[in-house]
Amino acid sequence: MRLKTGLNLTKNYSFNFSLPKREKKLIKFIVIHYTGMKNESEAIKKLKDHKAKVSTHYFIKDSGDILNMVPNLYEAWHAGRSEWKNFKSLNRYSIGIEINNPGHDYGYKSFSSKQIFSLQKLLKILMKNYHIKPENVLGHSDIAPNRKKDPGEKFPWKVLSKKNLCKWHELNLKDIKKYRNIDLPQREKKIFLNSLYKIGYSKNKDFSLKKSNKYIVLAFQRRFRQSLVNGIIDKECFLIIKNLLKN
Repeated sequence: MRLKTGLNLTKNYSFNFSLPKREKKLIKFIVIHYTGMKNESEAIKKLKDHKAKVSTHYFIKDSGDILNMVPNLYEAWHAGRSEWKNFKSLNRYSIGIEINNPGHDYGYKSFSSKQIFSLQKLLKILMKNYHIKPENVLGHSDIAPNRKKDPGEKFPWKVLSKKNLCKWHELNLKDIKKYRNIDLPQREKKIFLNSLYKIGYSKNKDFSLKKSNKYIVLAFQRRFRQSLVNGIIDKECFLIIKNLLKN
């Protein structure tokens, strides 16, 4: 079915969702994932397999065509153990979008222009219908940094931000690259971590503080400093987080 928006969307429902329907006002976030499977057909099969206990509201194929797999007002099982700001278990409060991509385990690659084109159109519709702010369009690794890497460092957040579809910083990456690998005093590292928590990243109590912090830093870098993802807080990261807090 081709909508007036230009989206080629087909219903292909999975029974992996929670009852009853939720109220529209509960939907405050959109969470973007990659499938992390060897191929498209395997990914779709898994999202419909009740034993797998996973699902998504929308699935974007390599072609850019979209499958609607769970109606928006039902909770799809896409976020798992997750936290952002004061919200926990984000299945309850979000719409999930899976984009076909083999991910880090099976040959991670750039997302196709057709996929991103369709994603942008879909985001515009969902954000308008559910009054979702750009800062509440998130990656799976943002809300579950200790478990997930998706959609990863090849996902074009900056491209989406130019259309006001997500949060991004205003710094020129070429200009601030000279600050890369410059160590920070402990005081500024603490300021950086506290700034991450202000943005929405959560202190993960499942791990030691040191290990938990590294996961969160990695998630931050996959999102906002994609050319180097090493889990190390440096001056470049510090400048980015300061700019994000201003906007």
